[in-house]
Amino acid sequence: MMNRQLELREHIANLIEHHSRQSNGSHPTSIPSLFLFRQNKMTVPTHGVHDRSICFVFQGQKEVMLAQELYRYESAEYIAASVDLPVISQVVEASPEAPYLALKLKFTPEQILEVIQESKIPTHSQEHAKRGLFVGKMEEPLMDAVKRLMQLLDHPEEIPLLAPLITKEILFRIMQGKYGMALEQIVKDGGGAYRIIDAIEHIKQNFEKPLRIDDLAEIANMSVPSLYRHFKDVTAMSPIQFQKHLRLQAARSLLLTEPTEAAEAAFRVGYESPSQFSREYTRMFGLSPIQDIKRLRALNA
Repeated sequence: MMNRQLELREHIANLIEHHSRQSNGSHPTSIPSLFLFRQNKMTVPTHGVHDRSICFVFQGQKEVMLAQELYRYESAEYIAASVDLPVISQVVEASPEAPYLALKLKFTPEQILEVIQESKIPTHSQEHAKRGLFVGKMEEPLMDAVKRLMQLLDHPEEIPLLAPLITKEILFRIMQGKYGMALEQIVKDGGGAYRIIDAIEHIKQNFEKPLRIDDLAEIANMSVPSLYRHFKDVTAMSPIQFQKHLRLQAARSLLLTEPTEAAEAAFRVGYESPSQFSREYTRMFGLSPIQDIKRLRALNA
């Protein structure tokens, strides 16, 4: 069985190399929910939002930091996010001879619900919400399904029919495992995680506006203490910390892509005090806004 898994891993790695044209970076595919990743060297820590998706690794190693929690995953492992989460990520093992090779598959709550309804997977009662990020190992049936999804890239006429079916199979394989509850909870009506999704979406869409916890609790249809508890269970941070991450990431993007002063960027993402913005920016990114953007532009030159 180990030989079979090794063959599958090498086969999928070769498919990623082929369809990424051995070019570093992120590569969209003819399957809208599927993206390929290749990197032939270690990368610097990158701040961003890990969207609802599963990232499967077939060569190399990567680390993701969620709040103060470190997640490390490597070949034959995957990391899954059941909700959108602000993280810091870094490829930590890659070389020209053995590049980091991975693929990301996005999914929707509707697909999770379909899998539960069609497969009759037993659901679980959950007193506490599960963390929205987890790392798992790929067993042979899961890896085989991923291989078949990748093979569709060579048969585009089959994608409309088969890609949705194989995607559901991949979700089914994961939900059969010990982390199935982390995916199940996002569609379980009445559960804490299910209601927290609305709160997360509200913060994402309105991060530049003042955050009123009472309003957020009303959106999630729960008490303020319950909101804080479930929000931290899922995201590893408080609503205010979540908003702060989104604001600072948005400000960094503005400073990097537009001719914007730090004070203007601060106001545009919701800060009233430029000095507070500068302090929090420096705390998160390790340098002042001016120094950080100068460094990033030098790296990208």
